[in-house]
Amino acid sequence: MNPSDLCIAWIKHCEGLSLAAYYDANGWAIGYGHHGPEVHEGLVWTPEQAESAVISDASAAGRAVFTLTAVPLTQGQYDALTDFVFNLGVGALHGSTLLSLLNQGQYDDVPAQIMRWDHEGQAVVPGLAARRKGEVILWNGGNPLESL
Repeated sequence: MNPSDLCIAWIKHCEGLSLAAYYDANGWAIGYGHHGPEVHEGLVWTPEQAESAVISDASAAGRAVFTLTAVPLTQGQYDALTDFVFNLGVGALHGSTLLSLLNQGQYDDVPAQIMRWDHEGQAVVPGLAARRKGEVILWNGGNPLESL
């Protein structure tokens, strides 16, 4: 299974595009939230480089989802978890209650677990809350871009 076009579009919407490197909480980034050792201050990309990187990064997140999940997933469920990992990293999913419940086949518990990841410290972050709501829409087979 691969991230769908909708998954990529959702990631792009949430991340936004910057063709110039910028510094965020995880270090230097560029494109649609791409981090890597090659990213540094002053780096500038073309739109094509950003497109290639988001597809590659989403595929890597999807491979992590595939590796960690022990139950079958629909495309929407896979896309939701792929965006989750793209945004929060594989460490957030690995060892989480979300993954534990999912791997026990408790699919109906996953949306509430996704929504728990909308905080930074003790504060709800509106952007994270919106992203998590979109992931729940993906999980349920919908298109979060239609609700904007």
